[in-house]
Amino acid sequence: MKDIHEVLRRKQAKYAQLSKQIEALQQAAEKLREVAPLLAENEDEESSVLADVEELGNSVAAGAGSVSSSAPAPAAKAARAPRWP
Repeated sequence: MKDIHEVLRRKQAKYAQLSKQIEALQQAAEKLREVAPLLAENEDEESSVLADVEELGNSVAAGAGSVSSSAPAPAAKAARAPRWP
């Protein structure tokens, strides 16, 4: 038969541990709520930068194609190059 005091002590220790974990998760959720709008703004900026880079790449490829039609454009070579992680 189990000692009731030992069972109670273990349950209280587990309760204290879970309370600490819950508090840590609540603090993390609060921090994430603060950072989420900043991340959304950052995504918008990144997408506009990527669009600018693609536009620049297209204009460079178009310019290179008009100079020499027999040689592939430098942007086309870079697009076909294997991407390593």
